[in-house]
Order: sequence, then C-alpha cells, then structure tokens
Amino acid sequence: MLYTNNFKSEIVIESPGRINLIGEHIDYNGGHVLPAAINKKITLKFKKNNTQNCQIYSANFKSSFQIDLKHIKRSQVEWQNFVLGVLYHIDVLKPNSLQGFDCIIESNLPLGSGISSSAALECGIAKGVSALFDLKLTDMEIITLSRDAEHTFVGTKCGIMDQFAVVKGQTDHLILLNCDTLDFKLIQAKFDPYIIVLLNTNVSHNLASSEYNIRRDECDTALEAIQKKYPEYKDLANIPVKIVNTFKSILPEKIYNRALYVAQENKRTLKAVKHLQHQDLEAFGKCMYKSHEGLQHLYEVSCKELDFLVKSTKDLDYVLGSRMMGGGFGGCTINLVHKNEVDDFVQNLSAAYEEQFDIQLTSIQTTIGDGTKTI
Repeated sequence: MLYTNNFKSEIVIESPGRINLIGEHIDYNGGHVLPAAINKKITLKFKKNNTQNCQIYSANFKSSFQIDLKHIKRSQVEWQNFVLGVLYHIDVLKPNSLQGFDCIIESNLPLGSGISSSAALECGIAKGVSALFDLKLTDMEIITLSRDAEHTFVGTKCGIMDQFAVVKGQTDHLILLNCDTLDFKLIQAKFDPYIIVLLNTNVSHNLASSEYNIRRDECDTALEAIQKKYPEYKDLANIPVKIVNTFKSILPEKIYNRALYVAQENKRTLKAVKHLQHQDLEAFGKCMYKSHEGLQHLYEVSCKELDFLVKSTKDLDYVLGSRMMGGGFGGCTINLVHKNEVDDFVQNLSAAYEEQFDIQLTSIQTTIGDGTKTI
C-alpha cells in the first residue's frame, strides 16, 4: 500500500476534466465540437521504484493495485483499465520503454458526471509516465493512445474530443475542433455576465456504456446506406441535412433519426460559434436548447432527470441555455446562468429536483482552464 503522507514525488501532473458547450456525440461522427478544459482536476504523483512493477493508489477509491509491466492485461475493476490501457498502448508505441513506478491519484472530478474523469486519468497517466522516463510523447500521441486505451481495455468506442480537450485546453478558451481533420481553433470564451454552472443529476443509468456503442453502430449503419448513393461523404456529420432528409422513407426510423440529429448538430455547432464570436449570447443559448431537444428526441440518449432539469430552466430569464452534456443517461446538464442569480438558481432547482425524484442535486461551478500539465 502506498501512503500519501510520505510519498516523495519526482513528477506531479494536473489533468483536468472537460466540458462541451455544444456538439454532443459528434466527435466519432467526424464533425465539429466545442469543448474546453476546466479547473476541476485529477492530480497524479509519480516516482520511479526501480522494478518491473507499478503500484497505483487511488485516494478517492481508497484502493491500490499492482501491475506487472511484462504482463499487462485487463482487470475486472473498471477504473484500473484506464491505467492499464494507457500503459499497454505506450508499450506498443515505444516498446520496452516502461519501467516500474509508483503513482498516487487524487481527484476532485465527480465520477459519472459527464466531465470526462476517464480522459483526465488516461491523459494524466500518459503525460506523467512520459515525463518520468523522458519518453518525449507528443500531445497527439498522448491523445490518440489514451483514446485507444478506452476503445480496447475499457470497451467504449469514444471519439477523440475528450482526450483532445483535456490535453489541448487553454485558460478562457473553447476549442472548435474538427474531429475529422483534427484541425482546431481557439475561441475566446466571452460569456460575461453569464457563467457556466453544471447540475449533476447524481444518477447513472446502466444503459450508458452499452447504448453509447449502439449509437455508434447505428450511425455507421446510416453512413453506409447514404454512401451507396453519395460515396463522396466520409463522415456522417458532414452530410448536409437536405441529403439526410431524402433518406427518410428509405432508412428505418431510428437510423434516420440518428443521422438527422448528427447532421443538424454539426451545423448547429458551427452556427453557435458564430453567435459567440458576435457576442450574441442569447442566440448561442437557443442553440444549446435545440441541441438538447435533438439528444432527447432524435438521438435518445437523455433521461427523465436530465429532461426535467433542462425544462425547469426555460422560464428563467437569467438562464440563456441548458442541455445535457456527455454520453447521456445521467450525468450533468450544462447551463449558462447570470452570475448574480447562481445561488437562487441552484437552490430553486435543487429543491424542485429533490421533490420530483427524491435525489439530491449537486452543482458544479467551473471556469475554463489549461490542459494536462506538469506542475
């Protein structure tokens, strides 16, 4: 067992969570997303131990496990697979470069809330191991191997947005990322006098991981069907809405709805960025509400708790926009709330939510911060 009080770190990494203002479930469809790193973080402390084994301790889970670097394999404990997967893919990229180390993980990122604690952990491990053993991993290598770890060891067919935002985040900037080309632009996050407030439903329906992969398969089915007539389109998100509409009587309703949502959301994300650049915050907020409607009715990844929270904001003149954020079936809503009304907003919605579901709401006020870094 590792003990935090006498642990002499050689490397300390801070790895943030992320928010996504708009462009949900779009990254694996090759479209545009608008995430940012936030000030809530995982802190990882590393030191070499001069063996071929690793000792990993999670202060939050109050548990540790050991890794034999010569035999890295999946664990039955889910959170361990984020670490194991990263180490496996580092070894694939740079064979025989890993040596034994000890690591202590401490986090103020709430798990299962849709702010990518998993990507923060993956990228933090990769960044720390690279620094500890001078592996000189590039940002893109850290991003892609962390995503690959989630695909293989965890089994979630995620896109690249979470890892990209966690690594490339910059204070006070959103990232407009083209998930097909990986070209990106930094967009100033000028929301004043509004601030970003997350409301955590504190529910995580067990559909989340399985349905995520199903949605990806459904999108692949839609793309394959459309490509037979329009082979020039490589990604579902880049197919114009008017073309998707021509398949309404051809595709099964569910598959058509998935394609329609993706095409609309990609277009909506680009429109929202223009609104933000022109400081039309009210129009930006309307895009957030439209995004949630699509996620609720067309993509079907919301749940009654998320829908209740979003609907509860629509008559509040001090809230510009609200939508579910993350994979869905629980987690957070993201809200743009006037800074003078935040306390009342949280208090009133917490009371209504508890009365409706007998569950306590958790609010998270975030600022936009830097990506994964050595401190």
